[in-house]
Amino acid sequence: MSQQISEFGRYQGFSSAVYDDAIRSSHYVTVRDGVRLAVDLFRPMQGGAVADTPLPALWTHTRYQRASHTKSGELTSTLDLWDAWLFEVIRHGYVVATVDVRGAGASFGINRGQYCAEENRDAYDITEWLAGQEWCDGKVGMFGRSYLGITQYFAAGQAPPHLCAVFPEMASFDHYQYAYSGGVFRESSRFNWQLLVGNLDQSLSMLWKDDYQGPVVAVDEDTDGQLLAAALREHRANLDWYRMLENCPYRDSVDPSSQEAVHLSRSPNSCVRQIEASGVAVYHLAGWYDMFPRDTLLWWRNLEVPQKLVIGPWFHVDRQNLDDAAEHLRWYDYWLKDIDNGVMSEAPLHYWTLDASPGEEWRSTSCWPLANETPTDYYFAPGPSGTAASCNDGSLVREPGTPNSFDDYVADYTTTSGTTNRWANANGGSTGYPDMATNDDKGLTYTSAPLPHDLEVTGHPIVHVWLSCDTDDIAVYAYLEDVHPDGYSQYVTEGVLLGSHRKQSEPPWDNLGLPYHSGLAVDLEPMPDNPVELVFDLHPTSKRFAAGHRIRIALTCADRDNDRTPIHDPPARLTLYRDAERASKIILPVIPS
Repeated sequence: MSQQISEFGRYQGFSSAVYDDAIRSSHYVTVRDGVRLAVDLFRPMQGGAVADTPLPALWTHTRYQRASHTKSGELTSTLDLWDAWLFEVIRHGYVVATVDVRGAGASFGINRGQYCAEENRDAYDITEWLAGQEWCDGKVGMFGRSYLGITQYFAAGQAPPHLCAVFPEMASFDHYQYAYSGGVFRESSRFNWQLLVGNLDQSLSMLWKDDYQGPVVAVDEDTDGQLLAAALREHRANLDWYRMLENCPYRDSVDPSSQEAVHLSRSPNSCVRQIEASGVAVYHLAGWYDMFPRDTLLWWRNLEVPQKLVIGPWFHVDRQNLDDAAEHLRWYDYWLKDIDNGVMSEAPLHYWTLDASPGEEWRSTSCWPLANETPTDYYFAPGPSGTAASCNDGSLVREPGTPNSFDDYVADYTTTSGTTNRWANANGGSTGYPDMATNDDKGLTYTSAPLPHDLEVTGHPIVHVWLSCDTDDIAVYAYLEDVHPDGYSQYVTEGVLLGSHRKQSEPPWDNLGLPYHSGLAVDLEPMPDNPVELVFDLHPTSKRFAAGHRIRIALTCADRDNDRTPIHDPPARLTLYRDAERASKIILPVIPS
């Protein structure tokens, strides 16, 4: 017997890959209201024979076609395209299923927009159907990323009796903050997502993840394609999610097509209490460069079921530095096979520190924020010459400014974080932020002196900006950057807030002590003539700033390639205040060395 190893990212000796292949089949399963959903099954094989022993089942509820034809006409499954590591899980004795949500892929029905009530009930029915099959031992788990991660939270909230554990990756918590970050509509990301799924729903070809996808594959029983054709006709009545979001700029806005306050009724956090009641174990996964690192930490804080969390150096569709098969197997073996591999005895949270010394990137903790976090103020100040900041020459210092200190700025609406960022990558775009210096030159920047020693920032930076402007609304973006000795400005994280959304409210959940802006229509306040303070958090990070590097805060009023922000002609003029009484600053969660 091989040595037993079970630690974060490593697993051997507790279970064996006794199967050597998998066989795929596809079927229609009818849910409670008569709608037929397309299901792909992957069953383990040994020596050419299908496993005859009942095994646990894992499944995912996908919006992106469970199986497609490639450009050459070959079949590619969700597993082939996204989760090839699952074949190793299958070899260890699991049945895997992928299911097209209603109104998508080869499934029948009408899709009424993301996470509608019918879709969530379908998750219950599919879970229980799997558990009742002769090849299943009655224990069911789930897997998947993004939409396929969010559907796991909703499935757990339905509390199907046989659902034991889920492993949601890159998934949202607060739907309003996801679509309207700080009140700003993530227009490009949402439009491109709707374009993608709209084409897939009609089985049109798409380039996705630098690969070809489509048309959808019919189920095995549909030998002449007539069932698929009928399903695609039903898809024509699908609601347009982008239009639904565009019609709902506030948290309590009601979409006229569905008659729902969609940010409230369809936000994943609406089922927190139900998940707790279900007792389903949850392993959350996030990336510092994904859309949802804050959301994942909110899940962590607001659930009390058995749970673990990992945050790596990842974008939405980018993964490295983790053995996915090993970590999923540790989780499923423990919860679905009762193998005591110690996965629940170790530190529950693992995170990667960006630019840490090689071999020291992965860290672990039992609490978040970290117990030794030291909130440290860095104030916006004039540049070395003592003049007001004219675009990119302000300083970042440890002491507040002198009376009557301010900077004037005319909004430049061409500012952008580019098209290879966390928002674009969520729709299959490339990863990797550009040198932010070009964007910085068009905004207000405040940059520290070269650091005398390494500085670790792990947690949630919070920005306080005192300003006045000559328009009734204005967007304020704040970028945290690492300026290298050669002048290269490396993106670290960002946040944004509309001035009209500045009112802070009591959050309806544990918000990690971060500023909370309700987004309710009643709480909107136009920008006044007098100075006001905007307080908002940036996406969390764990980052080592090296000695000799400088910390920079860049402020702009637009992200042209990604968001819809207020644009005025002539451009908005603002005054940023940085005196002791109205101290504009960033609070960094510094970790003592």
